[in-house]
Amino acid sequence: MKVLVADDHDLVRETIAAFLLAEGIADVETAASLDEAMEKMRLGGFDLALLDFDMPSMQGFAGLGLALDASCGRPVALMSASISRELAEAVLEAGAIGFVPKKMPSRAMVAAVRLMVRGESFAPIGLLRSDLAPGAPLAMLTRREISVLRGICEGKSNKEIARDLTLQEVTVKLHVKTLSRKLGAKNRTHAAMIARNGGMT
Repeated sequence: MKVLVADDHDLVRETIAAFLLAEGIADVETAASLDEAMEKMRLGGFDLALLDFDMPSMQGFAGLGLALDASCGRPVALMSASISRELAEAVLEAGAIGFVPKKMPSRAMVAAVRLMVRGESFAPIGLLRSDLAPGAPLAMLTRREISVLRGICEGKSNKEIARDLTLQEVTVKLHVKTLSRKLGAKNRTHAAMIARNGGMT
C-alpha cells in the first residue's frame, strides 16, 4: 500500500506520515504543496493521495479538480482542520473519496485510509447524512452479523473478518449484504456510522 500525504506544514505532514507508517502502511511519501503532490501523482503508483484542503496552493475545490486530473484514476481524499457537514458533503460531491479531519485519532485515521484504499468513501460519523436516526435497529442483527459489523467498524476487509471469525470470505460478504439491508446502509462506511450512532464501539 502506497500513500501520498500533502500538507504545507512540516510538522503536520511528517506526523501524519509517521502515524501511517507506525500502523503498518508500507510506503508513505510526502509533499509540501499541491504542485509537488501532482508531480508525484502523475508518476503513478499511489493507492491514495491525502491532501490538505487548507494548503494555500489548493485554492479550494479548484485544487481538488487538478489533483483528480493528476491522480491517474487513483483515489484522492482531503483532510482539513475545519470540520462541517457542508464541507464534508461538498468534498465528496466534488469527486474526493473521503474527508478526514486532522484531529482524528491516529488509529482512526489509519482505518479511514485503509477503507479509502479499498475504494470506499469516508467521512466521520455525524458529517454524512444518514437514513436512520441514532439508535438504529442493531437488535435486528444476528450475533454473527454483529461480529461482522464490528470488523467493518474496525476498518477490516472481508478477508480479514473471515480470518478472524473462521468463516469463508463469501459468507462474510453475504453477512455484509444482509446487515446492510437490515440497517438501511448504502455501503460499508454507512453501516459503520449507523453502528456507532447506535452505540457500538
